[in-house]
Amino acid sequence: MATRPIHLYHLSRRTLHAAVLVFFITFLAFPFYWMVITTFKTNHDLYNTHNNPFLFSSPPTLRHLAVLFEDTQYLQWLVNTGLVGLIVVLITLLLAVPAGYALARMTGRWAQTLGVAIFLTYLVPPTILFIPFSRIIAMLGLQDSIWSLVLVYPSFTVPFCTWLLMGFFKAIPRDLEDAAMIDGLSRFGAFIKVVMPISIAGMLTAVIFAFTLVTQEFVYGVTFITASPSYTVSVGVPTFLVRGDVYFWGSMMAACLIASVPIAIIYSFFVNRFVSGFTMGAIK
Repeated sequence: MATRPIHLYHLSRRTLHAAVLVFFITFLAFPFYWMVITTFKTNHDLYNTHNNPFLFSSPPTLRHLAVLFEDTQYLQWLVNTGLVGLIVVLITLLLAVPAGYALARMTGRWAQTLGVAIFLTYLVPPTILFIPFSRIIAMLGLQDSIWSLVLVYPSFTVPFCTWLLMGFFKAIPRDLEDAAMIDGLSRFGAFIKVVMPISIAGMLTAVIFAFTLVTQEFVYGVTFITASPSYTVSVGVPTFLVRGDVYFWGSMMAACLIASVPIAIIYSFFVNRFVSGFTMGAIK
């Protein structure tokens, strides 16, 4: 008889665990389901309030995809977004990795203060900075060019990634570097051969963050670029698929789905390292 309450306890725990898991899976997967079903629904099915919004009441259509690829320059926007994201990620790593390491190994009370000061620059709203940035872009002659975004985007990716990597590098014991230097390596050699391989999770976290932020940014993109061939996805989609009070919902959802699936795949493949980057960066 004593085993029955224990059995019921374990059964209730498993049931609660399964219920929580199903809830979060449904919550996270629903936006993708909504984008898929909206992409392939006809306009009549979308706008008829008597139809079930979660199911197809009419046969699916490819019309929204045709509008997206034939009436807009969506493929060019995808290329622009990927190119800008890749270059900004490389610039961010080149600046944030050595800066984060230097701040992590700096001694004295100024080290933490300087790290916080760098992070605070990330919190400055883009609506304040786009005016002086627009002056710089005009002086350099980069209007209507994706290189204006390459110049501006590191201003908010580098500070945060520096702060993130600084916390991660602090979690790596200095004894490892000291042992490598005793074996004959220089400080730079110990950083490259010892610290860098251990820091893959932190750098991957910085890469995912920087690339995701670039793909979602809107203010700078719509300010510095007015030519359609130079748009990124975050600017081109609302500009061309929202015309007055007319919203091309099917095409908009198709554009969001195509742009978000690669990022979701990257997250799913590297989620363990991504979480490890954040948690290790929090260890002192």
